[in-house]
Amino acid sequence: MQHDPVSGLDFPFTQPPAPGELIVVADGLRWMRLPLPYRLDHVNIYLIRADRGWVALDTGLGTDDCRRGWDTAFAGPLKQDGLSSLIVSHFHPDHVGLANWLVERCGIELTMPRPEYLHSLVLQHAPADFGNDVFRPFYRRHGLAPDVTEIVLSRGHEYLRRTTGVPPSYHRIKHNDAVTIGGRTFQVRTGGGHALEQAMLYRPEDRLFLAADQVIARISPNVSVHPMEPTLDALGIYLASLRDIRATVNEDVLVLPGHGLPFYGLHRRIDALIEHHGLRCGEIEAACRTAPLSVAEILPFVFTRELDAHQTGFAFGEVLAHVNHMLAEGRLRLEADAAGVDRYRTV
Repeated sequence: MQHDPVSGLDFPFTQPPAPGELIVVADGLRWMRLPLPYRLDHVNIYLIRADRGWVALDTGLGTDDCRRGWDTAFAGPLKQDGLSSLIVSHFHPDHVGLANWLVERCGIELTMPRPEYLHSLVLQHAPADFGNDVFRPFYRRHGLAPDVTEIVLSRGHEYLRRTTGVPPSYHRIKHNDAVTIGGRTFQVRTGGGHALEQAMLYRPEDRLFLAADQVIARISPNVSVHPMEPTLDALGIYLASLRDIRATVNEDVLVLPGHGLPFYGLHRRIDALIEHHGLRCGEIEAACRTAPLSVAEILPFVFTRELDAHQTGFAFGEVLAHVNHMLAEGRLRLEADAAGVDRYRTV
């Protein structure tokens, strides 16, 4: 067990699984890791022992590297039993990207929250330039330069297409459902902000909380606003979800996140995430005090390092999520300029 004195978290595993390896994290539960071609260079996959075979939570991205990771596991630790079912936590491609591939390869069924499944279908059947005609005026309305907008649209959104899709039918799970796997019942918790209705699994008897991307040890999951719901208070939804988890999931659980290392200290981490977003709002409040700023102009006050196209899209949506939350709280006011760019001033 390694204790981090800064975060106050305890890490029972100091190293992640090697490619194709399954680490035992608890009785009847294994941890696998797959590579991602981004700054966040991996995604965690968890396997729960069922009566026959294993139930996988999430799939990895729809890339050859992730396929090879599964191939290695199927030729090794999963050779005897394989997968008997698949649960996907949410629609982001690093979690749902190989869903249809696994369903067809293993002859299994998909279980998923309805909003996450339906949004996966939208992305699956959309044209290659899906949303560009919506995102382009959305980005420009919030002050992103035309050349940067085109870079984000051409390279930053490419990740959305790295998926094998989802099958034409699925089993729905929703908040407070009970899912029985191998004689053990898991409570389904769902939460928004990072995704639409992201699924998490809680087994209080075994002190296990499979948190997907809602609670991660070292980073805050991206909380973004998109042009489909441009005034959404996504941050408010996320913060409410964190408070609900804190009130309903015990502090003593082993947290199994979608990225990073498993850890103990759920409530401490939730408190730190809430504080982190409060500090972000404070940075925006200070930046907009002397002059009204657009979302694009606020970006460098919040993200001081250089961002690539992929990161710029996420950062833009994250800043707007904080702006919308502060508008809802009455801490900012909107001032549109003559060119139709929205700017925000501290109240």
